[in-house]
Amino acid sequence: MAEKVEKVGVKRESGYLYFIDKQGDVSRALMARGGKKGGKPSKVTKVGLKKEKGYLYFIDKQGDISRSVMSRGGKKKAKKAKKTAKKKTVKKVSKKKTVKKKSAKKGKRK
Repeated sequence: MAEKVEKVGVKRESGYLYFIDKQGDVSRALMARGGKKGGKPSKVTKVGLKKEKGYLYFIDKQGDISRSVMSRGGKKKAKKAKKTAKKKTVKKVSKKKTVKKKSAKKGKRK
């Protein structure tokens, strides 16, 4: 569950990606659409939020800054199975027969 960190009340416009930048301020950048490249980020509001390690910070539906605990770990790896010695199989190489094309002889026309 997420917890609110700061009440900002950012009004969003469509076509922009809103995020918290490295300085802890709310910024936005134009999203790339249909072959067009995205824009450079611009600051919306200065907050100066100090981020803690292990949390994901985001802008919620109300336009406020919230955070939730990052889920770490993922799927555990399976243990390695012992390799058994496999018998090598030799494949027989078969030669392909080549067919010679007959050249068309040009006859004299009368």
